[in-house]
Amino acid sequence: VQLQASGGGLVQAGGSLRLSCAASGRTFSTRNMGWFRQVPGKEREFVAAISWGGGHTAYADSVKGRFTISRDNAKNTVDLQMNSLKPEDTAIYYCAADRRNSAYYLPLVSADFGSWGQGTQVTVSS
Repeated sequence: VQLQASGGGLVQAGGSLRLSCAASGRTFSTRNMGWFRQVPGKEREFVAAISWGGGHTAYADSVKGRFTISRDNAKNTVDLQMNSLKPEDTAIYYCAADRRNSAYYLPLVSADFGSWGQGTQVTVSS
C-alpha cells in the first residue's frame, strides 16, 4: 500500500483541520489504518487507528473527543478530522497502514505499521 497524506496547514488554536490520506493498492480495504504525529527531536506518537471495516476506532488520550478518524474503502481514503486544535497538536502527521491483512486487533504502535505516507505539517498558533 502506498500512501499520500494532505490537508495540513496553519490554524489558530481552537480551529479545525481535516487531513486526508489517499492509498493506492488492492489491499487497502483489508488493512487497519492509523495516524501518527512527530515533533522534531521526539518519538513518533500514536494518534488514532481505524479497523479495516471501519467499525472500530482507537484514539490517544490527548486527542480523544477532539479528533475523529474515518475511512472510505470505495475511495481508498482515510481521514482525520481535527477540532479544537491546541498548540501542542503542532507536528508532522503521518498516515500508516497495518502490516497485516484483515487483522482483528487494532495496531497501536508504529512497529505494527508497514507502510507510511510522507507526512503533512500541522501548525497550531496560540
